[in-house]
Amino acid sequence: SKMTVKAVKMPCTSANVYTKVPDGGWGWTVAFAFFVVEALTYGIIKSFGVFFNDLMESFDETNSRISWIISICVFVQTFTAPLSTVLSNRFGHRLVVMAGGLLISTGMVIAAFARSVVDMYVTIGIISGLGYCLSFLPTVTILSQYFDKRRSLVTAVASTGECFAVFSFAPAITALKEQIGWRYSLLSVGVLQLGITVCGSLLRPIIIKEQEVKAQPPEESTETKYMLENEQTCTSIESIDSGVDITTSPSNVPGKTKAEPKSEEPKQHGQIPVENNSTPPEPKTKLLDFSVMRDYSFICYAFFGLFATLGFFAPSLYIIPLSLSLGIGKDHSAYILSAMAIAEVFGRIFAGWVLNKKPIRKIYIELICVILLSVALFAFPFASEFWGLMTCSIYFGFMLGTVAGTHIPLLAEDDVVGIEKMSSAAGVYVFIQSLAGLAGPPIAGVLVDTTKNYSSAFYSCAAGMVLGAVFLALVRPCKTGLCHQQQQQQQVEESLPGPPPELPDDFIDMDIGKAENSGKGSDSV
Repeated sequence: SKMTVKAVKMPCTSANVYTKVPDGGWGWTVAFAFFVVEALTYGIIKSFGVFFNDLMESFDETNSRISWIISICVFVQTFTAPLSTVLSNRFGHRLVVMAGGLLISTGMVIAAFARSVVDMYVTIGIISGLGYCLSFLPTVTILSQYFDKRRSLVTAVASTGECFAVFSFAPAITALKEQIGWRYSLLSVGVLQLGITVCGSLLRPIIIKEQEVKAQPPEESTETKYMLENEQTCTSIESIDSGVDITTSPSNVPGKTKAEPKSEEPKQHGQIPVENNSTPPEPKTKLLDFSVMRDYSFICYAFFGLFATLGFFAPSLYIIPLSLSLGIGKDHSAYILSAMAIAEVFGRIFAGWVLNKKPIRKIYIELICVILLSVALFAFPFASEFWGLMTCSIYFGFMLGTVAGTHIPLLAEDDVVGIEKMSSAAGVYVFIQSLAGLAGPPIAGVLVDTTKNYSSAFYSCAAGMVLGAVFLALVRPCKTGLCHQQQQQQQVEESLPGPPPELPDDFIDMDIGKAENSGKGSDSV
């Protein structure tokens, strides 16, 4: 029989309270919100390449200087990830995402009136970059809390929002630029990104409250039974001729051993004093738990994210300039970027479907996908015409989808840190990625300016992805080694002799009382 999980809406926080992870319910609404947030954040970032040549002509700047716009944006987005975690734990995911949507829209709208590339650094790089961080990370974190068994599949499908955005935005913005120019096109994108605030309002908090199981009352102690008999029969235990001298009542014990605390209310006849078993206050949740930095498996996974980020953004930025350098028209170049986005959709869905299978070691599946993604990056420089570049883009898009849609949700797996520490781990993980997000596109731009060949940008991305694969391969060995050390330590602790048995509090006093009574008896004789 399938258990029905009921959600209870709390009036103060409007939170959903479940007895276990729902794997559905309001989570489907959160998944839709994440789909739209992905489209309006990473979808816009990856589509920004359509403005690349326009900005170079308008501001008379080089590739590397224009690349710094997205570099600063990605750096701020990832560098402020711990801030996003702290604010989400303090004010809730809903308010943080709504505030992030306002920042993104504000930065894009102001950037439409920029007069220099430095203005772009501030508006899109800093203002919108901070908004991207406040919008994306809390959304993917709360989505992971709504799902357990279906987490990989749902997150992968919902993350296809950026792919559909690139597929639709790249041709749409290209056509819009020809009608109203790049400035008003950028203004329209900024107004569209206000939809993130609406998505943020749908992120209802979730509370997993385990169902209380009524435990059997513990057996009454001997002392309690005797006290109950004394009160009900008004008979002293010592008057019973049993041949055993029992002195259990606190009033009968010499020296007045530890007794029950007195209650201000008078005791009723037959009422047993009950200890106050009020539940202790719950410990305060840490705004940011840096203890994950002591986990070797997480450190290796963070280095994987650091180097793999080099290959995430640069290909999307340089695919259109590369196609133009090969003599491919602007319309066909936009189609290449759109084909890459569609292939990424299938890659994300495929990865989610595979990772949803059990039993399966998800970290190894991720490693295979990263290796194949490295091969895709090395293949770009060998493309020399439209169909060759189209083939490389489709292959790269598919493999990118298998990695980009799963590398953050995999933090919730036990091979890395687990769902309990996922919020803090995601903040630290994305923070470490910030260095690669800042350095990746400019390094590629410098290589392009130096070699006068866009193929060199893809070589730098491939080198970073290979290094990421090396660290990803070390995650599981580090985790198993750490667990093995903990098990050995636990076995050593269990082999040590335990503490001596505890004696009752009135043990000594009872013996003293017996000795005194026997002494008085001998004197009287």
